[in-house]
Amino acid sequence: MTEATDAPFGGLTLVIDSATEACSVALFDGDRLVAGEFRMLGRGHAEALVPMIAALPDRGRAPRIVAALGPGSFTGVRVGLAAARALALAWGSEIAGYSTLAMVAAIARDQAGNVPVGVAMTGGHGEWFIEGFAGDGNVARPLVSLRPEAAAASAIETVIAGTQAEALVTARGSGTALPVWPDARAFPLLPAAALTSDTRPLYGRAPDARLPGGLPAPGN
Repeated sequence: MTEATDAPFGGLTLVIDSATEACSVALFDGDRLVAGEFRMLGRGHAEALVPMIAALPDRGRAPRIVAALGPGSFTGVRVGLAAARALALAWGSEIAGYSTLAMVAAIARDQAGNVPVGVAMTGGHGEWFIEGFAGDGNVARPLVSLRPEAAAASAIETVIAGTQAEALVTARGSGTALPVWPDARAFPLLPAAALTSDTRPLYGRAPDARLPGGLPAPGN
């Protein structure tokens, strides 16, 4: 990922994370949490997200907006990014993004003591999104989407975090599972290198829809 400019940031930051079944928003002044909310929605992010932002002080208005890029739910990723881009345009705000798995790893490292963390999150078609992070939070193993048995075989870290952490540790037969969900309120735990000014969605796997001839459909 390309590191976002002007980090660390001393002003107000609105953080939006709706890439998974969880949905969360947070408003920070520097690294101080001003207000935030976390909900386990499953579905309905499009209906819930804007009211959650509007409930923040000054309706969440901030000169910087940061959104989760995925991977996760195709719909959830797009809902969060659409809201971030619309607000950035309306307010003239800077916009940046971060990987959902990087956020999960940051929360897990905070709980486990800055050790290497493998992240296993629910993907599509029965696969899991897998990525490894070093003790400093930087990527140690690249993001891939694998069947559960292959994911368990590839995970080398003792600590595994995410929605499929318990299943992976059970399948592997060893390790510590931290069933962590991404949470916008944990934004200050992210390393600076996790932020990127490239806010294209991070889907983590090839698109399902294809045009005649095998080309990916646009927008997937």
